[in-house]
Amino acid sequence: MINFINNLPKAELHLHIEGSLEPELVFALAKRNNIKLKYNSVEQLKAAYEFDCLQDFLDIYYQGASVLITEADFYDLTYSYLQKCAAQNIRHTEIMFDPQTHTERGIAFKTVINGISKACIDAKEKLNISSLLIMSYLRHLTEEDAFKTLEESLPYKHLITAVGLDSSEKGNPPSKFERVFKASVKEGYIPLAHAGEEGPSEYIWEALDILNIKRIDHGNNCLHDKNLIQEIIKRDLALTVCPLSNTALQVVDDLKNHPLKKMMDLGLKVTVNSDDPAYFGGQLNQNFIEIQKALELSKRQLYELAKNSFKYSLLSNNEKQIYLDELKTFYSKQDNYANK
Repeated sequence: MINFINNLPKAELHLHIEGSLEPELVFALAKRNNIKLKYNSVEQLKAAYEFDCLQDFLDIYYQGASVLITEADFYDLTYSYLQKCAAQNIRHTEIMFDPQTHTERGIAFKTVINGISKACIDAKEKLNISSLLIMSYLRHLTEEDAFKTLEESLPYKHLITAVGLDSSEKGNPPSKFERVFKASVKEGYIPLAHAGEEGPSEYIWEALDILNIKRIDHGNNCLHDKNLIQEIIKRDLALTVCPLSNTALQVVDDLKNHPLKKMMDLGLKVTVNSDDPAYFGGQLNQNFIEIQKALELSKRQLYELAKNSFKYSLLSNNEKQIYLDELKTFYSKQDNYANK
């Protein structure tokens, strides 16, 4: 099963590039930029990755991001993640980045986007991995701050496919960002948002009806509302579920109780993702391996999850079909008679 997962062609649709910053790279960049860290060693930093909730994680996440200063730093961060994609047979990835995390520290938007996008271009050429960028607004900041970020993004619009909404969900409903999402769509950005991770199912309704999102990041709490489940199915929207993130942040107490299988059984279109892999104990394949083991998923179910990752990506239909054909070819060669 592990071998099957490792070789399964797949896409990752929910990945925060700042959350892929491994402790070793944190220390390397801190040294390069002459930044004094609060932790004395890689081990000490790793030991701090014990979270009781989303906010605990965010506090350390923003500290880690403080070592990202130059275009080369953002390039190295992104290329390091893309190399891990190549090793896991991730064929396509949709990378979220948080400009405000950096512009608030005085780092120019240009520095962030150029470093990240150059790494994506090089990975396409050298690693044969396609990628696109999702610019996320930080929901704990004001809508006015988000508008400023939208304005700063416009000269680089050709490098950005979508906008997202992340950071601390509680007390920051999607409706807070109604106007900036409308303005973003007007500029050609596809609207996405985190909803229903720690926030209630009402936040998912808001994301659907007010922000008009085209994909739901997380969405766990949709299960508390039967009408919402039916609405998501009717609109044919996918959920970008993040198993190891959910247990690390105690959204789910144990992977054996994770709702992913229940979601699939209800007819929801689910994808598996790593969210912030450096902090939550595993890259994408590790998420697949651990959720498969916990829920005893069959190869057929894993194939469906991989299929959804391409089908509900933001790629063109032609690009999706190329990857879906590759996946189908791989699956048809497997000995699946016991796992249909």
